[in-house]
Amino acid sequence: MSTVGILGVVHDNKLRKRYHLTLEIIKELILEFNPDVICGEVLPDSWEKYKTDPTHRGYWGEPASEYWDLIFPLCEEFKVDFVPIDWVELDVWMDFDPFKNHSELQRSALIAASEQWFQRQLSTWNSSAIPFNSLEYDDITKQKYKWLEQINPESHIFRWECRHLIMIQRINNAINKHLGKRILCIVGADHNHAIYEGLVGNKDIQLVYPLK
Repeated sequence: MSTVGILGVVHDNKLRKRYHLTLEIIKELILEFNPDVICGEVLPDSWEKYKTDPTHRGYWGEPASEYWDLIFPLCEEFKVDFVPIDWVELDVWMDFDPFKNHSELQRSALIAASEQWFQRQLSTWNSSAIPFNSLEYDDITKQKYKWLEQINPESHIFRWECRHLIMIQRINNAINKHLGKRILCIVGADHNHAIYEGLVGNKDIQLVYPLK
């Protein structure tokens, strides 16, 4: 039986420092879990670019900074297999902006409301041993995305539901390829609940979330 863990992170270094989920802490959590495989929120094409030229940065679709600054080098150092699991169609991503059909005044109000949801999410940071890895965070996150779905159902399906179906399938493919291994899924914390709900019915794995 494979052991599959989920670790939710934030992509902004200022937020990582402010809410005590720094790269150093993330590294400790990864090493404590001791994965054979890391499934990361990285596009397959971006992973191929990285393998071809690790110095090439600054392009649309680039992995979040924690991959460059920590996860990719750590995988190389400890011989951990890396599997990219994200899915985004970059050429049409902005066409599915959830607020695109609203006036500038309406967009401003919706952006402000979105920021309020984000602050509610951040307010849960100390409700668990690992910031943003908790039922409290996941509950507010699910409420936020229900709100977004009501505003633009088409955008929600494209940016969220289809994306998660593909991410979860890529994780399952990694599980099937690495039977009996320890697999750690590292994603932005907003994805935690969807990844957990997508994997929890798999009887062939031991699912660990939160990690502690």
